[in-house]
Amino acid sequence: MKHILIGNKVVYKVLKRYEGPLWKSSRFFGWRLFWVVLEHGVLSWYRKQPDAVRNIYRQGCKHLTQAVCTVKSTDSCLFFIKCFDDTIHGFRVPKNSLQQSREDWLEAIEDHSAYSTHYCSQDQLTDDEEEDTISSVDLKESLEKAQTCQQKLDREISNFLKMIKECDMAKDMLPSFLQKVEVVSEASKETCVALSDCLNLFTKQEGVRNFKLEQEQEKNKILSEALETLATEHHELERSLVEGSPPRSILSEDEFYDALSESESEWSLSRLEAVTACSLDEEGELLSSRKHRMSEGKDCGGGDALSNGIKKHRTSLPSPMFSRNDFSIWSILRKCIGMELSKITMPVIFNEPLSFLQRLTEYMEHTYLIHKASSFSDSVERMQCVAAFAVSAVASQWERTGKPFNPLLGETYELVRDDLGFRLISEQVSHHPPISAFHAEGLNNDFIFHGSIYPKLKFWGKSVEAEPKGTITLELLEHSEAYTWTNPTCCVHNIIVGKLWIEQYGNVEITNHKTGDKCVLNFKPCGLFGKELHKVEGYIQDKSKKKLCALYGKWTECLYSVDPATFDAYKKNDKKNTEEKKNSKQMSTSEESDEMPMPDSESVFVIPGSVLLWRIAPRPPNSAQMYNFTSFAMVLNEVDKDMESVIPKTDCRLRPDIRAMENGEIDQASEEKKRLEEKQRAARKNRSKSEEDWKTRWFHQGPNPYNGAQDWLYSGSYWDRNYFNLPDIY
Repeated sequence: MKHILIGNKVVYKVLKRYEGPLWKSSRFFGWRLFWVVLEHGVLSWYRKQPDAVRNIYRQGCKHLTQAVCTVKSTDSCLFFIKCFDDTIHGFRVPKNSLQQSREDWLEAIEDHSAYSTHYCSQDQLTDDEEEDTISSVDLKESLEKAQTCQQKLDREISNFLKMIKECDMAKDMLPSFLQKVEVVSEASKETCVALSDCLNLFTKQEGVRNFKLEQEQEKNKILSEALETLATEHHELERSLVEGSPPRSILSEDEFYDALSESESEWSLSRLEAVTACSLDEEGELLSSRKHRMSEGKDCGGGDALSNGIKKHRTSLPSPMFSRNDFSIWSILRKCIGMELSKITMPVIFNEPLSFLQRLTEYMEHTYLIHKASSFSDSVERMQCVAAFAVSAVASQWERTGKPFNPLLGETYELVRDDLGFRLISEQVSHHPPISAFHAEGLNNDFIFHGSIYPKLKFWGKSVEAEPKGTITLELLEHSEAYTWTNPTCCVHNIIVGKLWIEQYGNVEITNHKTGDKCVLNFKPCGLFGKELHKVEGYIQDKSKKKLCALYGKWTECLYSVDPATFDAYKKNDKKNTEEKKNSKQMSTSEESDEMPMPDSESVFVIPGSVLLWRIAPRPPNSAQMYNFTSFAMVLNEVDKDMESVIPKTDCRLRPDIRAMENGEIDQASEEKKRLEEKQRAARKNRSKSEEDWKTRWFHQGPNPYNGAQDWLYSGSYWDRNYFNLPDIY
């Protein structure tokens, strides 16, 4: 429309289907001949041409968004395609092909890549641009108003000329004055005609735009339904692969594995479909494990210690969670294709009754590990406890598929736990991008724990990935040591079909800035058969990279330390045994459980000579009905009248939408959530008009004092309880 309005001629190039035989490289089968089809920016390959005509038995496909072709001068038939996901596919034109050359294919691929890139890489609007966009209803009202004004102007000019001609005084007027009146009248008429033509053009263009919009909406509907169908078929194939039964799809065994080799996916989802239930015998073990945990680190689920004036913590929420069986995340995301995930408004049914600031506070559940680290005189033992604390910080996310509420700008949260020996303050310091800053300190002045988190979200079709950008810093004041690290990536799988489940993966590097020691932990991805599910492995190294200690376990269960030589020998032997099982075909599906292990069960093989660093506390019996909360999470949003008189009005315990959801009032929670979002949007718009910048209250931006990264640092004075001039955000 911009090109049309400024007079440029817009030419649309017709995108033709292009097809023919090509040799394709495969990792397992070498070069194989396929019938390759280019259509609508997608490259597909089939075994035979009739299959392509009927669109059946497709062996694979790749979208050509931002695809790049490369050739080798030494071979006139060979070319490679590098796709947007960095996968490279090799093709070779048959030497006896007379009708198609490599150049023909390259030209066709370039056209389809440009087409796909154009429609998949549209620039997103900024917040200010979104607010300034004009809706079709407003444009229609403006056109109707302009037409009314044009008609009125036309009538007034005609009446004015008629009045001049009928007036007797016109004869006595100067000719020059009458001539001027006629010129103005003619100019006004020409203006009316031009305005009328312009309005007609706008009206026609609006009709064309609405027609194209309907077409795009229909295309979007077809694509989203196709993606949902593809995800369902993919899910069934993965289930059949793990269960050992033939897949229900039309692919043969050979075809299936060839297609699998081309997709870089290694996820196995079906084995994670169910959750095991604890038997009565296991319950006895859980109780004994809980007693051990209480003696080791002061259990967080009860006790008479004061916490913000509350002597005894609650053990359940006021109302159990609402059933999500009748709702689908995909039904929401399918309408948001191409949008930035942080701007998608999700229905409240997919939330849990906690703010993200409260979710961050769950880092402190295992604070006893920090106290334990401070008590050691050996730096390696301190690093072991810090590593265990870093792993335990993400343990509460297991099975927590509910989304925490996005904090409002200026929202705060405080927590004082005398029984665990810490107090914490957090604040939402930025809305776009969403950044949450926190600062915790030991009540005995033995540690400071602080950082800022920016959860960067990515939508991968069947899963949503959250990469927690930001530095975490722990200072052990008694030893004048500082440790920094970043959290692993969190991924929620099966958002289209199947049971939602969570995994953590990526490397976490913990640095002791005083000694130079480092602990590098690898949170392993699930793997094809789920063997690596939840596993964490790594080493503690000195500044010369000498291995001082090995760590292993699961982030959902426990963490052990062992001598590095012993660990390496065990890993080598384990790898050898695995290869022998594969070679002898003894690895049957019966050996692989189809169920996700409970965090309380012992599924980590303990290497002789290992030392237990941390074990997770069992969740309360009613956890499944309470959003899978831990005992620690269960108390984060509790409040009484005495506390209300102490905490600032920006504390998220006072948020009406979270409180309503906690009480089981879903409709009210949804209405309040919408009201707060609109209020925040209006406040941001008012600040933009007045050119006023938002000022944070308890944190300021600056470099991290230990690694130099940009961070949000505590400004102090929160615990003075002087809460004046706080924004009215609720």
